[in-house]
Amino acid sequence: MNYPLIRQRYEAFMLLERGLTDNTRDAYLRDADTLQQFLVERNRSFEQVEIADLEEFVAELCAMGISPRSVARIISGVKSLFRFMKMEDIIDGNPALLLQSPRLEQHLPEVLSVDEIDRMIECIDTAGATGLRNRAIIETLYGCGLRVSELVNMELANIDFREQILLVRGKGRKERLVPMSPTSLQAINVYMASERALLDVKHGEEGFVFLNVRGRRMTRQMVFIMLRRAAADAAITRTISPHTLRHSFATHLLEGGANLRAIQQMLGHESLATTEIYLHLDPTHLRTELLSHHPRYRR
Repeated sequence: MNYPLIRQRYEAFMLLERGLTDNTRDAYLRDADTLQQFLVERNRSFEQVEIADLEEFVAELCAMGISPRSVARIISGVKSLFRFMKMEDIIDGNPALLLQSPRLEQHLPEVLSVDEIDRMIECIDTAGATGLRNRAIIETLYGCGLRVSELVNMELANIDFREQILLVRGKGRKERLVPMSPTSLQAINVYMASERALLDVKHGEEGFVFLNVRGRRMTRQMVFIMLRRAAADAAITRTISPHTLRHSFATHLLEGGANLRAIQQMLGHESLATTEIYLHLDPTHLRTELLSHHPRYRR
């Protein structure tokens, strides 16, 4: 089967059967295209691929200076492609089953203190054209622990202002309910009644909460840039991102005594193991937990 047809069927499979997000589908298709180019240069087809070919492909990625984390993500995309082709009987065997990912160092996520988050919010010029919007964005990211893709796709119809609940559509279009703080709800209400009410909202964008000055949905890149400017204004020298506020949300909940499984549900993690990265608490906090809950330490 020729590659364009495999690619077309693979894309349809990811969308219709797996329900993967646009970003994930795009990444997996890029991985497939990269591997296809590699095979074309060696006059090999997918039906002919062996584990040695895939290992050479990975070695070439490493030689190009691609980071181990990025290589591991590409390998994940390659494995997904080969699973699909085996399932569709495009190939007889699956050589990608034996492909190993590089060992990754475990990095603790960057976390902001409550004071740093407050400083970022206080430094925003609310007299500007987007100040109230930017304040509402930070309050929502930190108050709900959203991914940036979930924030930019956030819809007014999914906010229950009375019950203070947000319906979030996360990865794989999976839905979850996340409590909203009165602070974030108030910030959104103020933004909606002032800056957003003055926008010339473009057709099809009416339902989204956060819009740019041209009345269109904000992009992920715009949120990154806004946060980094706010951090610089607050004299925060570390490089931060929307995920930094998500990490801070989870860490502060855990430090406040929240149950790890409840945090998992609010973050939308499929596996509890993903949430366990937030157990990077300081030794003082861990000792307090030990003294409070372990039977050998309680008096």
